Amino acid sequence: MAPRLQLEKAAWRWTETVPPEEVTQEHIEAAYRIGLEPCQRGVCRRNCRGNPNCLVGIGEHVWLGEIDENSFHNIDDPNSERRKKNAFVGLTNLGATCYVNTFLQMWFLNLELRQALYLCPSTCSEYVTGQGIPKDRDYEPQTICEHLQYLFALLQNSNRRYIDPSGFVKALGLDTGQQQDAQEFSKLFMSLLEDTLSKQKNPDVRNIVQKQFCGEYAYVTVCNQCGRESKLISKFYELELNIQGHKQLTDCITEFLKEEKLEGDNRYFCETCQSKQNATRKIRLLSLPCTLNLQLMRFVFDRQTGHKKKLNTYIGFSELLDMEPFMEQKDGVYIYELSAVLIHRGVSAYSGHYIAHVKDPQTGEWYKFNDEDIEKMEGKKLQLGIEEDLAEPSKSQTRKPKCGKGTHCSRNAYMLVYRLQTREKSLTAEIPSLFLFTFFPGCPYEFVSLEWLQKWLDESAPPKPIDNTGCLCSHGKLHPDKISIMKRISEYVADYFYRRYGGGPRLNVKALCKDCVVERCRILRLKNQLNEDYKTVTNLLKITVKGNDGFWVGKSSLRSWRQLALEQLNEQDDDADQNNGKMNGDAQNKDESNEEKREEEEELNFNEDLVCPHGDLCISENERRVVSKEAWKKLKQYFPKAPEFPNSKECCSQCKILEREGEENEALHKMMASEQKTALQNLFQDKCRPCLGSWPQETDELYIVSQFFVEEWRKFVRRPTRCSPVSSVGNSALLCPHGGLMFTFASMTKEDSKLIALIWPSEWEAIQKLFVVDHVIKIIRMQTAETSPESTLFDSEPKLCPECREGLLCQQQRDLREYTQATIYVHKVVDNKKVMKEAAPELNVSSSEAEEEREEAKPEGEQDPDFNQIMHAFSVAPFDQNLSIDGKILNDDTATLGALGVIPESVILLKADEPIADYAAMDDVMQGREHFIITL
Repeated sequence: MAPRLQLEKAAWRWTETVPPEEVTQEHIEAAYRIGLEPCQRGVCRRNCRGNPNCLVGIGEHVWLGEIDENSFHNIDDPNSERRKKNAFVGLTNLGATCYVNTFLQMWFLNLELRQALYLCPSTCSEYVTGQGIPKDRDYEPQTICEHLQYLFALLQNSNRRYIDPSGFVKALGLDTGQQQDAQEFSKLFMSLLEDTLSKQKNPDVRNIVQKQFCGEYAYVTVCNQCGRESKLISKFYELELNIQGHKQLTDCITEFLKEEKLEGDNRYFCETCQSKQNATRKIRLLSLPCTLNLQLMRFVFDRQTGHKKKLNTYIGFSELLDMEPFMEQKDGVYIYELSAVLIHRGVSAYSGHYIAHVKDPQTGEWYKFNDEDIEKMEGKKLQLGIEEDLAEPSKSQTRKPKCGKGTHCSRNAYMLVYRLQTREKSLTAEIPSLFLFTFFPGCPYEFVSLEWLQKWLDESAPPKPIDNTGCLCSHGKLHPDKISIMKRISEYVADYFYRRYGGGPRLNVKALCKDCVVERCRILRLKNQLNEDYKTVTNLLKITVKGNDGFWVGKSSLRSWRQLALEQLNEQDDDADQNNGKMNGDAQNKDESNEEKREEEEELNFNEDLVCPHGDLCISENERRVVSKEAWKKLKQYFPKAPEFPNSKECCSQCKILEREGEENEALHKMMASEQKTALQNLFQDKCRPCLGSWPQETDELYIVSQFFVEEWRKFVRRPTRCSPVSSVGNSALLCPHGGLMFTFASMTKEDSKLIALIWPSEWEAIQKLFVVDHVIKIIRMQTAETSPESTLFDSEPKLCPECREGLLCQQQRDLREYTQATIYVHKVVDNKKVMKEAAPELNVSSSEAEEEREEAKPEGEQDPDFNQIMHAFSVAPFDQNLSIDGKILNDDTATLGALGVIPESVILLKADEPIADYAAMDDVMQGREHFIITL
């Protein structure tokens, strides 16, 4: 049987080319395999949902003993672990191993190194048979090379979003809780890998480290007396560049190669002169590797402190680097292009976080590798912006230098990797068959229900007979979508289960449903064809239709026709699931309820957006357009039941009549609005409005209408064609059930002023002519010649109802004290002076998003929150907070805010017993703040 990858490729080829009658068993098995992930052998600690091969974490811990739950991956949604299409695979941070992950990702994207490692023969022959088929034993890498081989295979072919490199890290003997020197790790591992591969017979494998990373330079010393030159040739795997005092990468390289004078006590012993002489010494680059690693020496020894420190110096570097000016021989090709930037994010040389920016050698796109998370950069450009904002330890930040096109600058980059520009970019790395063939081994197998296996492992109840009916399709075989709730076991174990517990049906390799797989592949073909037809229709829509040829199509349908067609194809899958449900008990109820739900929802099908309520062509030409016959023919292939309207088709006659009636109504509304606006011009513009606070001398009577009527009427006058006309004045809402007035004269000028509007007598006469009035409400001034304006008395018709007014006030007070959401202001007392609300206009800002999120998540009926928020806002601990409102101390922790008299928009005063410096570090952003808003 072919390796797994070949099976998958064969399955995809078959979906496009192989006729259904030529489908083989390999095609069927491959089709079931696609999208499923074998568990990580030796690493997996839980049940891999969707993977029938993983039998870990389904309940065996009851037999094997308790397992540390903290070591499990507690993920609710299995899809969050699934690798996205065309995405790279991340690496789990095991504690302090981010520096290892950055190098692993960089080495993985070196295709030459990856392919050489894949060519390295495995020493684990006991895990495979003579035909290359894996035995039942789990594969366990033995050497460092095999660990890296296995890790690269998972990074290349895993369907998981990230994998666990603990096997590799453990083999290196690294302490996962202690962060090592990244540069030292790189050197030691390259040396270890070179030593391991040196024993290989294949020269492409044996010499890969030297070819990719190894260059040569010479220490050249020249005697000033006799001119004798001595050379000491040495190999290098990276160039260590001093960055202190430099701004550009080329300056760092120049310093690395500069001459050094040997004078005084440091003179050089010349063998020709047989004495110490003044001399010069410098480094000459003899050869460069394909991959040039440039170590920026950011971590240096501080003589004053006796510890390492990090240099946050900005260093500029270009995407293309010409090394010819630095070479001794000028006859080679030395143009390099940037391929990776390794970042250390943090202020200390002993802590921080490592991130890798690496270019995909096959696409030229940049990716940011941050342990499990991988982000693709937009526009195939390297972007370091956010990584440069987190490392400055002091307030005096160094200004970032300007970078031209094709250049970058960084204060956190500790390693730059350049690749020779002439290298082969079309190289592909083929995974060894040992890692590919992991799904369908040669031994016979069967599928059994995961639910039954879990119940069998649980000894609390005797297991029932095996029931596999819930995973059958309408053909009575294994449904492709049900493979995720099945587990694959050997035929030997299946025989034992069925002999002891009975049940069925038994599902061996022949139970894989060919018909369902063929149907799925047919849908795949249609989906592929849909993309081609979409391009064809798009081009056809550009053709201008002449005369009465063509057909009317709704513009909305044209914009979304591809999505509608795709939904139809997906519905065919749903129909297959429904047929399966009708055979399988419990699933039937669920599918029937989904069917009823779909029937209740009115969905607009293709071209129904130009159908009027009478079932004819709509009259609005803005919502439709004419398409050619060729375009309509192509669309009808996907929507054969769509309503069809030739270009010569007349619009709906009933809609035309309704349109004329609508136009007449609009004209009538405009006339009504103009007449009402002219008659009540001042009321519309809200000019010269009377008020009880300063009663106008020219009248002793004012009339009252509800503010709601005024606002609705103004809306109609402003937009008579969009709003319905106001025909009546409903003043009954201002009266109690006994017909009495609900407002006092004092309240009309204050809190109730937003509910009523005062009307002049002349305006009232116009209102009575234009509207139907249910109740007349007026205010009468009782002033006489002897009385002063301050002693003016008022009367009303109808009279005030004291009983209902008192009940309204009581209800308003209860409403103020019973609330679930409100804004409360907290002001801190500074120097025994109260900070008043008017003195802090910035308090009008809204609360933070975090507070709003907490409030939305608070269940109904929960007690009011405590004031621990104040501790972070003012740096005052709860036991040092003295809170008061209107002179009343708030010291009852069990009472609600309403019971304490704290109503919405209240101002609570906070006085701290004494400042506590320890809390200053709790929230640097809030330092010095004297005002705080709590949104409940």
